[in-house]
Amino acid sequence: MKKRVYLVDDELLALEELKVLLSPFEDLEIIGACDRVDQAIKECNEFKPDLIFLDINMPGKDGFGFLESLEEVKEVIFVTAYDQYAIKAFEVNALDYLLKPINPKRLSEAIQRFRSKSSSASGGESSEERLSADKRIFIKDGEKCHFVPISKIFLLESEGNYVRVYYENQKPLLHKSLTYLEQKLPEELFFRANRQYMFNLDYVENIEPYFNSTLLIILKSGHKIDLSQRQSAKFREITGV
Repeated sequence: MKKRVYLVDDELLALEELKVLLSPFEDLEIIGACDRVDQAIKECNEFKPDLIFLDINMPGKDGFGFLESLEEVKEVIFVTAYDQYAIKAFEVNALDYLLKPINPKRLSEAIQRFRSKSSSASGGESSEERLSADKRIFIKDGEKCHFVPISKIFLLESEGNYVRVYYENQKPLLHKSLTYLEQKLPEELFFRANRQYMFNLDYVENIEPYFNSTLLIILKSGHKIDLSQRQSAKFREITGV
């Protein structure tokens, strides 16, 4: 099955050139190309491409702001005329970084890297609304950018209109609601404890009896989360505790 590719660049000539350069790769299908950032965000959220070729220096919103606006990011190859963004691009775990004018050999290497990564990933394509554990989410917290594997998130904490995302030794803020994330993250992996917290079941260290038949969840990180009677009953049902 062909991999679905979307192109984003504020220069129409650059988009056309990239289409020509990608034409020999028969396993790739270009499902869209756009020179307007807002429209590209809308279409990428709708089409959910397997790979995005993304310019960085664009008017109104740069490539990193573009990624922040997406509901889901699979793989990204940055294409830009400015090499000063290279380090930041790899800080968000971009698959590759190509300088304009694009060298066909470098493009071929980037595509091969994408193929290798795609073939090693288990499972096929999915049209489900929920993200799978092997996906990543992009978080831009101030000047820092995070490309976070969902499986490494161990705790989510609601903070007003934001959610504090705990993974490894990081805890960036994501401009989404906890309810939104509850609907998007894999339900077999994440448990909504209460209005404030949701945690990853794989990171539970201990479960202790609490007041009035409730449970106290202790994560490997040391965080302690108390469940209501209703959620304690649900937790017992799910886990068999």
